[in-house]
Amino acid sequence: MHTHDDRVAKPRGTWQEPHRSGARPLLHTDDSKTMAFQSDFLVTLEQRGFIHQLSDGEALDQALRDGVLTSYIGFDCTAPSLHVGNLVQIMMLHWLQACGHKPIVLMGGGTTRVGDPSGKDESRKLLSAEDIDANKAGIKRNFEPFLTFGSGATDAVMVDNAEWLLELKYVDLLRDVGRHFSVNQMLQRDSVRLRLEREQHLSLLEFNYMVLQAYDFVELNRRTGCRLQMGGSDQWGNILSGVDLGRRMENASLFALTTPLLATASGAKMGKTADGAVWLDPSRVAPYDYWQYWRNTEDADVGRFLKLFTTLPLDEINRLSALEGSEVNDAKKVLANEATTLLHGRENAERAAAAAQKTFEEGAVSSDLPTVDVPASDLSAGLGLLSAYVLAGLAQSNGEVRRHVKGGSVRVNDVVISDERMTLGEADLRDGAIKLSLGKKKHVLLRAQ
Repeated sequence: MHTHDDRVAKPRGTWQEPHRSGARPLLHTDDSKTMAFQSDFLVTLEQRGFIHQLSDGEALDQALRDGVLTSYIGFDCTAPSLHVGNLVQIMMLHWLQACGHKPIVLMGGGTTRVGDPSGKDESRKLLSAEDIDANKAGIKRNFEPFLTFGSGATDAVMVDNAEWLLELKYVDLLRDVGRHFSVNQMLQRDSVRLRLEREQHLSLLEFNYMVLQAYDFVELNRRTGCRLQMGGSDQWGNILSGVDLGRRMENASLFALTTPLLATASGAKMGKTADGAVWLDPSRVAPYDYWQYWRNTEDADVGRFLKLFTTLPLDEINRLSALEGSEVNDAKKVLANEATTLLHGRENAERAAAAAQKTFEEGAVSSDLPTVDVPASDLSAGLGLLSAYVLAGLAQSNGEVRRHVKGGSVRVNDVVISDERMTLGEADLRDGAIKLSLGKKKHVLLRAQ
């Protein structure tokens, strides 16, 4: 069910290229049937490369054409913010609503207390109820730029599975829900099988996660008429458990759809950088840094990222994808502008682009660069170079700064520094700030207060 944020970029694996022909292609579904989609939503997802697996595609396509269909994706509350690795799922909900259907964001206030074993070799850290509530509040804000929430027929709603999971009685759960599960089949689910094959501990708590996830689907169907659950392909088995449970308990016709788990062209985890996860919370990753993340996309990824992470028309994306040589940088800037606009708004995207142009193309200092405030008294007394870089978040330790100095990648006000014992003072201020650079792409303004 749930897309988690366990402080690393979740999506991983290999990309399956979408069809590139002009006509609607035939798509192989999980049950080996082929079909050409007719519903706006599935056509959009297929053309933009979102679809990896789906169940009973023909019936789902018809249900989407018959009227408003309600669908959900679950997000466990394991961190105070989602990150770029979660954007594929968020964008699916965005397109669902744009195509006239109703999205549900299911917050895992209940399932986070259990912990999903999918893709993990050891148990996830159990969080307190207070931590879960705090994380949930932070994650809620991540969705506001992408979805319209309200009470209308196609307005998005946010639901917490703690509403029903925390009210369940264990014996009732075993009798009413557990009897529909085969332990033999549960042992074959990747989340369980891989852990057991590696002889890693799997607790009874985690083993029950898929039962709770499946029950979420049933409960949402009862409460809202929800018929489709979406998620990453690592959730395929768990989602199918919900489809089967809905049929057994409610005689409901439910559907499953998963996306590829993405990696960059070089095999790196999506949304993971040397500095950590690329968070969607602007207090964790500023709009400028978010813009830079997309600007630094590998050449081979530009076309598919434009399809997945922007709302540009496909004709324009195809034009940009055909650019070669140095012109690919123009496509990367468009990607950065459009992706940043979706999350942070057009004004912040334009300011980030202007700051980048000043920094990289004009060699000037832009006030829109990330800033760190330091007391003016520290500069009066002399602030050590090593301490300044650690304070600015450009390095984790003095030793790391020393290594960068020796490597020639440390610059102050665009001047390469070779003396690790250098101190920064008032004389280094330029318009009230000192520009610290690490390599060609990382810059921070140290501003005196």
